[in-house]
Amino acid sequence: MSGARHLVIGSNSFSGASYVAHLLARGDAVIGVSRSPEPIPAFLPYRWADARNFQFHQIDLNSDLPRLVRLVAEFQPEYVVNFAAQGMVAQSWERPLDWYRTNLLAMAALHDELRKFPFIKKFVQASTPEVYGNTSGLVREDAPYNPSTPYAVSKAACDMNLFAYQRAYGFPVAFTRSANVCGPAQALYRIVPRTIFCILSGERLKLEGGGTSVRSFIHIEDVCEGTRRVAERAKPGSVYHFSTERRASIRELVEMICARMGVSFDDCVDVAPARLGQDAAYLLDSTRAREELSWTPTRELETIVDDTVRWMREWWNDLKDAPRAYQHKP
Repeated sequence: MSGARHLVIGSNSFSGASYVAHLLARGDAVIGVSRSPEPIPAFLPYRWADARNFQFHQIDLNSDLPRLVRLVAEFQPEYVVNFAAQGMVAQSWERPLDWYRTNLLAMAALHDELRKFPFIKKFVQASTPEVYGNTSGLVREDAPYNPSTPYAVSKAACDMNLFAYQRAYGFPVAFTRSANVCGPAQALYRIVPRTIFCILSGERLKLEGGGTSVRSFIHIEDVCEGTRRVAERAKPGSVYHFSTERRASIRELVEMICARMGVSFDDCVDVAPARLGQDAAYLLDSTRAREELSWTPTRELETIVDDTVRWMREWWNDLKDAPRAYQHKP
């Protein structure tokens, strides 16, 4: 147990809540911040065990940054990890200013305040491979930015602001970019839980574009372990990829889920048109994380599926009535 102090921004998100649980299991003290109230416990892994070292504060960075700054000054976290963002790709075309306001303007204001606190040893920004746009082959951490959606543009601009602060002020920022993160407690509109939900409920799944996009799927626990190592060990200004070497198309993933749940793909799935701005592949080179952080993913794709099925069956009475579509918050 390290007993370190962590601030997790975006602690209600899938990645944020899972990371809080990861830290609490180590005996660390954690404050979580999100703009929405905590959802039901099914979506909060840190509520599944001892959470005595955790405090939650509902704070909207778009409207109440001074309150967060006061909280940081009082708690004096050694490590700050930011998962907060408007995170949907297709929907970012509909109201792009909301994405720029949250992912860039609010973040830039936050960076300018946090740089003034000398007790922060590391600020970890959860970035996204979407900043690279449509790619071919393995993508290295120094690949050029080529964002193709408002979401990706907003995240790329946020990254660039942080790079500038690192150079100008020595702000101790490091970046993570992960492959498709999956596992228990993920939002029901994501492909793995959405497929499982449709099978359990008897609904048919709409598979956008036939599921031809190729992805690397990685378990949330492997990403949490890597994120913590970035916080504790990474050199400021560095970018780290978390990915597996195994690739699968969305269709192959859905076919696997159907097979492992004992149902027919054709009986459960309808093909739907592809969404606007959907990139074909994100194949990330994670050599730097493996060599510099001694990180390696330890869970297979089958484990992701089985763990998510187990979670959904355990919490089915709560999940069956939970919202399943993305709910936009300006």
